[in-house]
Amino acid sequence: MRIVHIVVGSLALGLTGAAAVWGIWCWYRASSSRVFWWLLRAGQGFIVLEAALGGIWILSGRHASGLHLIYGLVPIAVSFVGEQLRIASAQMVMDSRGFESAAELGALPADEQRVVVMTIVQRELGVMVLAAIVMTVLLARAAGTG
Repeated sequence: MRIVHIVVGSLALGLTGAAAVWGIWCWYRASSSRVFWWLLRAGQGFIVLEAALGGIWILSGRHASGLHLIYGLVPIAVSFVGEQLRIASAQMVMDSRGFESAAELGALPADEQRVVVMTIVQRELGVMVLAAIVMTVLLARAAGTG
């Protein structure tokens, strides 16, 4: 069980770290990337799996340090908050440009629509890249305290 926990934790750390690095590059280039989102979602999935395995480990009578538990569980909260901020970012961009609804955006010429959409994509990417960076740091600390 310990080896499985280490392997899944390493995968979570590696995928989340790769998402952070690739996301920084994509954000810098102002381009969206499916690879980033796949890496991020896979990393999030492995984080949840790792937390479940850790719970099983503890329920079986094994002991883990308090710091290890905190560093291992906080990335789930960071991911959740990041997703909420990502969802809100589209509305923030729309509000900052004075649009009441997406229908108003649809009335704009195609070039102006593209600028607004790219601004939304850039903001969403930035939010999730920051979340991936924080999750990576926390997962690395969890590995160091495990």
